[in-house]
Amino acid sequence: MAANAITLFRLFLTFIVIGLFRRNVYIDIACIVTILIIFILDSVDGIVARKQNQTSTFGAVFDIAADRIVENVFWIFFAAMEERLIPFWLPIAVVTRGFLTDGVRSIALTEGKTAFEMSSAAWSRALTSSRFSRGLYGLTKMLTFIFLPATLVLKDIYPNIQIVDTFSLVSVIIAYIAVAMCIIRGIPVLVDGWRYIKPEPE
Repeated sequence: MAANAITLFRLFLTFIVIGLFRRNVYIDIACIVTILIIFILDSVDGIVARKQNQTSTFGAVFDIAADRIVENVFWIFFAAMEERLIPFWLPIAVVTRGFLTDGVRSIALTEGKTAFEMSSAAWSRALTSSRFSRGLYGLTKMLTFIFLPATLVLKDIYPNIQIVDTFSLVSVIIAYIAVAMCIIRGIPVLVDGWRYIKPEPE
């Protein structure tokens, strides 16, 4: 299936970026462009699946799993690298939220409900599955993972320019916004998922 192949390619590109970043400034710039491509492909795989009428439960689960891998790898990488671009609690928060929501979604899946089908209330669907919410969250993640490495490239090229420090601050602020959105968008999943995990009345 073409959509799943695109998703798999995104994962491949993610690990290429991690393996090559900080080799030299030109490779770093290429890595930043590749990160942009990774996030563009995140939209393309869904479009391809719908246009080819190849949507499936496996495809939906695989896409979510790939999203988790991509974002967790980047969050951890930028927190753990020598320059410590972000505090380590940010990836901890993202990973914890991911385990909780995906655990609930896996339980709902046993009852035939995919991640987006388990939303019952309008506010829940607006936060988790609306195009606006998904697009805005994807944009903040993309900007985070482009701005953070771009800060290092700018420092390499212009080590003594004050505006680079401002750019660095902006990138961290965007990272905080992305994590806040991650947590906020996870709340409806836990609320909607409670009916799948609460004990049955005796």
